[in-house]
Amino acid sequence: MSTRVPVVENILSANDRLAEANRARLDAAGVFAINLMASPGAGKTSLILRTIRALKGHWHIAVVEGDLASTLDADRVAAEGVPSVQIATGGACHLDAAMIQSSLDQLPLEGVDLLIVENVGNLVCPAEFRLGVHRNVLIASVPEGDDKPYKYPPMYRGVDAVVLNKIDVLPAFDFDLDYFRRGVEALNPGVRIFPLSCKTGEGLDTWLTWLEEELRAYKERQNVSGSSGTDR
Repeated sequence: MSTRVPVVENILSANDRLAEANRARLDAAGVFAINLMASPGAGKTSLILRTIRALKGHWHIAVVEGDLASTLDADRVAAEGVPSVQIATGGACHLDAAMIQSSLDQLPLEGVDLLIVENVGNLVCPAEFRLGVHRNVLIASVPEGDDKPYKYPPMYRGVDAVVLNKIDVLPAFDFDLDYFRRGVEALNPGVRIFPLSCKTGEGLDTWLTWLEEELRAYKERQNVSGSSGTDR
């Protein structure tokens, strides 16, 4: 019998315990955290920058940037005047709870309302590793094609919202929006889907409204009970 399955289960179990500790730490500080996942080039950093510019006058935001190497994305975020931490995974195709635990040590959590985690660009590994965040968001993009929910079902099953970025280039691509929606909803019935363009700003208001509603609801739950639902 192969030892691979027990080893993988042990790794995921240890990760889950750290994720629970991360969640408890975030809740103790009253920080609402989201995890953005996508393939490379889908627009994770662009969405983060758009979100920061729209919300930083109302909420205190911090960002954790995960990438194979370089500090390019963290530098762009820092230029917006918000705290940021860069995690260089050194080849790992995803962030894990231990990496997030380390990054929390470097952030002023007591002064943060919203923590945005940008996961490594990948449509496979990030789905398996819980981080301790409150919401998982998947970003797809029009140039990737409308078949991604059918090819990468685990990524779409476990998320709380799906952003479809780059709708400004829909006329240039053979992208069937209804086909894409059907694929997403078959895997994740009722999940919110936000078609938008980070370039033009079209559709961003709907995304921002949802995010602020989630953040306000979290803050209200924290005020009432000091807890915030199920760990991710």
